[in-house]
This record gives sequence, C-alpha cells and structure tokens, in this order.
Amino acid sequence: MREAVRLDGVAGAGPDLQELLVAVARGDEAAFARVYDAVAGPVLGLVRSVLRDPAQSEEVAQEVLVEVWQTATRFQASRGSAMTWVMTLAHRRAVDRVRSAQASSDREHKAALLEHTPAFDEVAEQVESRLEREQVRRCMRTLTELQRQSVTLAYYQGFTYREVAELLAAPLGTVKTRLRDGLIRLRDCLGVSA
Repeated sequence: MREAVRLDGVAGAGPDLQELLVAVARGDEAAFARVYDAVAGPVLGLVRSVLRDPAQSEEVAQEVLVEVWQTATRFQASRGSAMTWVMTLAHRRAVDRVRSAQASSDREHKAALLEHTPAFDEVAEQVESRLEREQVRRCMRTLTELQRQSVTLAYYQGFTYREVAELLAAPLGTVKTRLRDGLIRLRDCLGVSA
C-alpha cells in the first residue's frame, strides 16, 4: 500500500504534492506514479465538467497527465500550489479541446453551406442571355440594310473596316459612317447610355 500524498502541504504521513513534482522534474517515475494517483481523479472530474463527453474527457485527462510528466520542471511553488498548477493545465487543455471542436464544427458547417450554394443561377443566366440576344436581334432589324451588313461583318464576323468596305463594294468613308450611325441607333434601341 502506498503512502498517502498530502495535497495541501499540511504535515502528515508522506511527502506533499509539491515535493513529488520536484522529484518528477528530476525524472523520478515512482514520484510520478504517486502524483498520478493523487491528481488523476480531480483532473478527470474537472475536464469532464468542461467537456461533458466521457471518452473525450478521458483522452484529455491522459494528455494532461502526460503534460505533467513532461513539464514538471515548469512548476513554480512561488506562483501557487502544485494542485492548482495541475488543475490549471487540465482546465486549459479542456478549453482548448472545446475551442478546437467548435472550430472544426464551424468549418464543417461552412463547407456544407458552400456545397449547397450554387456558384450562380445557371437557369437565370441562360434566360437573361437569351433575352439580351432577342433584344439585339430586334434592334438590328431597325437598322438600314447597309448599316446592318456593316455591323454584322465588322462586329459579328470580325472583318476590319477596310475589308467590310471591299465586301460591300462601298467607299471606306461610307462604311465608317454607316457603322457609326448603326452603332448609335443600336445604343439608343438597347437603352445603353453613352
């Protein structure tokens, strides 16, 4: 049977937790076993009160006890009792786990929203595009024959003004004027501001 560990530093049977942590800091495994026995229950209780999930609580409590073993050299008696130091480690670990779980949940929620939100409304885009084409066709019918041919060749078929003039057997100046007049008429018909 092991000696009792004093948690409050009051004189009695066996060393107190502070003395044991000093021994743990020197790598004393037997001292760590006694620290473990003394703090495992309170650590698990504190962690469980924060996390509520038994499996996660056991995992975090184990992480805390490993941290006690690895960082016992950081304990400073001048800053508080050994039990306060251990419980502070436990509370921080538990809160970190809650924050991590919340951040993960938030990321999953955002990802789910992005999966269900279309990048754009394809049907509306198609309807809008079709309506625009119809309006352009209607406005093109208001142009004179030479204006319509000039605009079609220059802007829909990619010919230069000189090539349009050659194709239509018209002077270049006439083609330029017809194009300018045709584009002004289209602009007005489409309701586009200059």
